[in-house]
Amino acid sequence: MTIKTESTEAVIVESTLNAPVTRVWQALTDVDQMRQWYFDLKEFKPEPGFEFEFVVEHEGNTYHHLCRVTDVIPEKKIAYTWRYKGKPGDSLVTFELFGEGKRTRLKLTHSGIETFPKTPAYARKNFEAGWTEIIGSELKRFVEKTEKGKS
Repeated sequence: MTIKTESTEAVIVESTLNAPVTRVWQALTDVDQMRQWYFDLKEFKPEPGFEFEFVVEHEGNTYHHLCRVTDVIPEKKIAYTWRYKGKPGDSLVTFELFGEGKRTRLKLTHSGIETFPKTPAYARKNFEAGWTEIIGSELKRFVEKTEKGKS
């Protein structure tokens, strides 16, 4: 797994998952599966314009996320805006999938985090650590565990 920094300050996390693209795409777009490794979403549809939200409690703070799907290319890419209710800033989260046989290379790009409040809670290192945990541990464990169950 690698984390890269670009001049635009986008957070980029890449991970190779031992599961085919179809399996990873399901995990990224099926709300029941997303609840198992991502966040507790009430609903989600991989359709441009679809809006969703979720709340995360972390270290005594509540973060109310507001998101809108902007781009969908089935089994290749999904992107959505990511902002916080009542806070300045707009960002974009993009998941890109690259099939490598029975494995999938996933590239997550979170751009625009520099528009968020300049407080420790919104520090770049928190986004890097969060996405590394979500992609490199939670999603990886989820898709690889469910893929093994099939064989």
